[in-house]
Amino acid sequence: MKPTGTDPRILSIAAEVAKSPEQNVPVILLKLKEIINITPLGSSELKKIKQDIYCYDLIQYCLLVLSQDYSRIQGGWTTISQLTQILSHCCVDLEPGEDAEEFYNELLPSAAENFLVLGRQLQTCFINAAKAEEKDELLHFFQIVTDSLFWLLGGHVELIQNVLQSDHFLHLLQADNVQIGSAVMMMLQNILQINRSKRSKMLLEINRQKEEEDLKLQLQLQRQRAMRLSRELQLSMLEIVHPGQVEKHYREMEEKSALIIQKHWRGYRERKNFHQQRQSLIEYKAAVTLQRAALKFLAKCRKKKKLFAPWRGLQELTDARRVELKKQVDDYVRRHLGSPMSDVVSRELHAQAQERLQHYFMGRALEERAQQHREALMAQISTNVEQLMKAPSLKGAEGKEPELFLSRSRPVAAKAKQAHLTTLKHIQAPWWKKLGEESGDEIDVPKDELSIELETVFIGGTKPP
Repeated sequence: MKPTGTDPRILSIAAEVAKSPEQNVPVILLKLKEIINITPLGSSELKKIKQDIYCYDLIQYCLLVLSQDYSRIQGGWTTISQLTQILSHCCVDLEPGEDAEEFYNELLPSAAENFLVLGRQLQTCFINAAKAEEKDELLHFFQIVTDSLFWLLGGHVELIQNVLQSDHFLHLLQADNVQIGSAVMMMLQNILQINRSKRSKMLLEINRQKEEEDLKLQLQLQRQRAMRLSRELQLSMLEIVHPGQVEKHYREMEEKSALIIQKHWRGYRERKNFHQQRQSLIEYKAAVTLQRAALKFLAKCRKKKKLFAPWRGLQELTDARRVELKKQVDDYVRRHLGSPMSDVVSRELHAQAQERLQHYFMGRALEERAQQHREALMAQISTNVEQLMKAPSLKGAEGKEPELFLSRSRPVAAKAKQAHLTTLKHIQAPWWKKLGEESGDEIDVPKDELSIELETVFIGGTKPP
């Protein structure tokens, strides 16, 4: 199954490999090295790229190319050494998914065996080379191949046993050349260090598991010992208790056990309810935060309105300032000569301007008085609501506390009287008159019964007479 969201660069290389002839495939596969090198090491993006390379069989293509004769590959040992680096980097930290068995049991052992075969071929070429430059170049390629093998073994330590038991590795160890032999011995030393670290980790894991098992065993023994002591204590207490009190003792023990079970059950239930109500608590806190922000915004708006104080006229001018302003006006008039205007037209324009200014200031004064009236009403409503919230119930009111519920508003008093009489009439009516009534039906009250005095149930607040 092909992965979704595949890197377009991997798709392009896979398509190019599928369409190109066999001799051009190694050169095309070298493009993977640039993609791997520019991607951060250990990142999730690199893991995704490795999965795409494996899913489109590009790792298998690299393995097939390395199993061919090096003389038939374009670029020779340069191309082969770079392909070993690509193969080793792609196989480390790779998650094969559904093909894990094939990857670990077939592909990885085959890759390690191919690296050893390439090392033997490079060893033979190095021994047969006559020029010193050619030997240096082959030794460089040999080190690249051994480094790639070491990188592969570092990511998959289970391959160390296969490498140490391989005949090709034994032949490399038996090399007569000092340079090849030192490189092989260095690789062997690194492999043994990896194996030693693996064994130390395994020993640490085994010791940790043993300690955990010992701790569990000790806890189990302590629990069993405590239960045995508890039962022995109960038996000793039963021996002391009179036979006629045994049943009472059992009943008390059952009651205590029931109380403990109920306590734990209630605690569990309350915790569960709290977790269920957490969302409503979060919504309540969010509402409080929004209200606080809205109140702050309204306070800022009121503060800005207060900054625009009513116009109080111009400040008194000194004689020097008057002369300066007159000079500025004369200069402006001299530079901007307008069309000639008669005195009559000038007086009419002046009168219109004065009329508009007067109309504007009168409207502004009315608007300010209306705003002050609205703010006073809002303050009165807030005060009345606060009084109602803090006032006691009518049933428990004493002294002058019932006066807090009085209102001097005649419409409010009439509406309250009507609601009160409606409720009384409905309560005092016989049961057979209530048959067929709905909860929302209104009861007619005669107008003569609505003759009331001013003092009645409080609804909107009190006003001075």
